[in-house]
Amino acid sequence: MFISLPDGKQLELPAGANAFDAASLIGPRLAKDAIGAKLNGKLIDIFTPLQDGATLEIITIKKPADAIDLARHTLAHVMAQAILELFEGKGFARDRIKMGVGPVIENGFYYDFDLPEPLKLEELEKLEVKMREIIAKDLPLSRFEVTRAQALETYGGKDRYKTELIEGLPESEAITFYRQGSEADFTDLCRGPHIPRTGLIPPHFKLTATSGAYWRGSEKNPMLQRVYGVAFNTAQELEHYLWQQEEAKKRDHRKLGKELDLFAFSDEVGQGLPLWLPKGAFVRKRLEDYMFQKEQEHGYDYVISPHITKEALYHKSGHLPYYADGMYAPIEIEGENYYLKPMNCPHHHMIFAARPKSYRDLPVRYAEAGTVYRFELSGALSGLARVRGFTQNDAHIYCSKSQVKAEFIKVIELFKEVYSDFGISDYWFRLSLPDFENNPEKFGEPGPQWDESIAAIRAALEETGASYVEGIGEATFYGPKLDVQLRTVVGKEESIATNQLDFIVPSRFDLEFTNERGEKETPVVIHRAIMGSFDRFFALYLEHTAGNFPVWLAPVQAVIVPISDRHLEYAHELARSMKAAKLRIEVDDSSERMQAKIRSAELQKVPYILVVGDKEVAADSVGVREHGKGDRGILGTQELIFELQTRAEQRH
Repeated sequence: MFISLPDGKQLELPAGANAFDAASLIGPRLAKDAIGAKLNGKLIDIFTPLQDGATLEIITIKKPADAIDLARHTLAHVMAQAILELFEGKGFARDRIKMGVGPVIENGFYYDFDLPEPLKLEELEKLEVKMREIIAKDLPLSRFEVTRAQALETYGGKDRYKTELIEGLPESEAITFYRQGSEADFTDLCRGPHIPRTGLIPPHFKLTATSGAYWRGSEKNPMLQRVYGVAFNTAQELEHYLWQQEEAKKRDHRKLGKELDLFAFSDEVGQGLPLWLPKGAFVRKRLEDYMFQKEQEHGYDYVISPHITKEALYHKSGHLPYYADGMYAPIEIEGENYYLKPMNCPHHHMIFAARPKSYRDLPVRYAEAGTVYRFELSGALSGLARVRGFTQNDAHIYCSKSQVKAEFIKVIELFKEVYSDFGISDYWFRLSLPDFENNPEKFGEPGPQWDESIAAIRAALEETGASYVEGIGEATFYGPKLDVQLRTVVGKEESIATNQLDFIVPSRFDLEFTNERGEKETPVVIHRAIMGSFDRFFALYLEHTAGNFPVWLAPVQAVIVPISDRHLEYAHELARSMKAAKLRIEVDDSSERMQAKIRSAELQKVPYILVVGDKEVAADSVGVREHGKGDRGILGTQELIFELQTRAEQRH
């Protein structure tokens, strides 16, 4: 057979040859350094047989980005071997330990185990020591194929997990095992790929956590114990990752929401239905007011739609039956079914259709802070980031085909403007495209409408110079879209908002306008959400700032701390003056000591702490402590008021 190399050269190999054979033929040095390969762009190990006519690239340790995924997969096997040895040391026979699956995940790996007794968190350190011992032995790995009968015989009905995996494999698929060291060391059912020897695994790994995990993700199956680990090419990468995890715990919006009295959840109200406490409700309302002002400046008209709607509207929109699983159950009223609305778009379409439209009216831009309800599975709920009732920063733009590019550019510029005001810079756009080849039932057939829509979005992106990547198969059924991807402070990628092009649904609703020629024409709809949902944006922004809201957003901008009771009158008088200047002020007139009051305000992340004593009373001034910056000395009261007003106006 013939294999193509990256430089275009052809390599002749015998049938059944693997990547190691190819590397050996190229040169002994390459064979020594080879740890894996890419076959037609897909990562494989050096043991995997090659295919005639394929393109092959040999991977060495000098390509750490590819090498680390191979190492992570092998680390899952090393951990499994270490588990066997650890429990053997406790007196358990190896056949008492059953294993599920052990894949590579982002930054690391995990393995699911059915153990004779739970692995304690404090035992992770022992397990890690055993893993390093196995790595130090530099055990060779080998791959071998078996028949289905041989594979089932290996487990002999004693391991339901591996047996189920084998029985679920297609008849045409090769069944492979990987051996680590000798037969007495470790052998596992596995697709691969792996590195050739355990000694090639970088030492920069750590076991991080354990959790329960239902076998194959179903609560009807047994609960297994999942052990997680992370691995990197360098010590610096590992150290940075561990710092990010600690920082993520501190910034978790659920933790901060409780500490800062921002929001709560109640079982009596229902899962995934947030209760906004006064301080959180203030910030949330400021977000809505901010977007209202921005959208007014950008030519949007505000509309309001009901929370409940008749069933027929959702049949017309396509939500029933295709989105029924994500909707709350119907409510029967006077013999008709009504649903809590999962999306605002059908209602906006009806508002557009309520009055005849001419080309002179276009583009029409409807915006709404629209509350919607979606029945998310309880296991998927996560604070404000994933809820069942939330309010979208929603808008729909109705325009002609010739206006699509210009409107898309305006939305992109609005994204940039808003995120700049909130100090969000590490984001990019993803052009989400259809996958006609692999998912035709979702996207239908390619055609001029798809081509025109994609071309319009590409042109808008290129004209604005916006950074973007492409995501095949990520489009909606009604058209391509532009998603906003955010890299959080702790390195996690999140989808924050979207800008979708819809050329299908308007015809379902018989939407039309009269064009320049006096003919009826169907508009194109742009579905757009700059902040996504206010709830999710609040959660992301809370974590982005670690709860350190800027002065313009802070529910309490300053706390006045009187040194003793005789300074209370001055403190309250100062508070009245500052409130009259439209500032949000509190006086801590509790019986606590001054330092305790300052500490309390610091924990609440109040931007300014104003200390008043005899000197301040005499000079009509305050002692200023700024959160995160410390003591700033004495300021006159009018100087302070001007500073706070200026920061609020400039959104600092």
